[in-house]
Amino acid sequence: MNMIEASITTRPVRPRRSIVPLLGLVIVAAGLCVLRYAIDRSPEGEVGLSWPASEWASFRITAIMACLIVGAGLGIAGALMQSLLRNPLASPYLLGVSSGAGLGVMAAMAIAAAGGLASAATIDWSLPAMIGATGALFVVLALGRRNGWPDPITVLLAGVVVATICAGGMMLLQHMVPMDVRGRFLTWMMGSIPEIMSRTQLLIAGVAVLIGIGCSLYMGHWLNASLLGDDEAQSLGVPVGMMRLVLLVLAGMTTAVTVAIAGPIGFVGLIAPHVARRLVGPNHHVFLPASVLAGIIIVVGADVARQAIDLGTGRLPIGVLTILAGGPIFLWLLRREVHADAS
Repeated sequence: MNMIEASITTRPVRPRRSIVPLLGLVIVAAGLCVLRYAIDRSPEGEVGLSWPASEWASFRITAIMACLIVGAGLGIAGALMQSLLRNPLASPYLLGVSSGAGLGVMAAMAIAAAGGLASAATIDWSLPAMIGATGALFVVLALGRRNGWPDPITVLLAGVVVATICAGGMMLLQHMVPMDVRGRFLTWMMGSIPEIMSRTQLLIAGVAVLIGIGCSLYMGHWLNASLLGDDEAQSLGVPVGMMRLVLLVLAGMTTAVTVAIAGPIGFVGLIAPHVARRLVGPNHHVFLPASVLAGIIIVVGADVARQAIDLGTGRLPIGVLTILAGGPIFLWLLRREVHADAS
């Protein structure tokens, strides 16, 4: 029995007791958003808090909205992946979405370089990222079927294979393009929160993530039953195959949206569900919202931290911070889970 199954079978579900941790997560997320809006760095490198002038406010609001979408999308996708695959080490990028997006961006950069457009600073790589991510997702789901429906183990193996193939394609294309294009691609792969983005893009991305969250919450009772095992869930009337297909598509869709906005940002979708599970328990009606809030807190907090950190080479990519901080945090959480199961 793995950690997720053990948690739902050994811990009683108390939704009312989960309200306080949820409210705490909401307060922390709101406070970090206000801090991100107010934090400022002077040309001399001094960090302070000041309400921005009107001409600068839109940049900070765009960054906050992007953080909310990316954090919520990775949080809900990570929670769905860990629940559907019944694996506490599962993350949104296991579906090959990140590698597919990277291949799409690298292919677009190679085409732009061949057409003499590689130096254009106004090129938006979100569309090729979305195309690549969506293509990889559908290939994984097509290969991961057993008896017509997605099978957790087969989906996992298919995701690893598709990600490896996409990584090979990226390396091939990087070998064929100029050095400056490689540098731009590596910068994209580190992850970044945009401060300039059209309202239409933000609206579409936000609606896509909200749809994923809403549908996941609607199927929360099915997810609770599915953690007891496929046979038990089917005996309770849960259409396991259809549920997995719908929720895997939603997880992949929300992940693709976040990658298209900010590039691949590691560890958020892996850590957020663990934090949420420890705070509110395994009941998906509270676990999923808590995962969303935890993802928002991690992304907004990392963006605040990178505004304050100055290593003399400009602001750090947000993906670097989430990896450096997320790795030790995840190991600590994993160690606590192992000790809790042993006791």
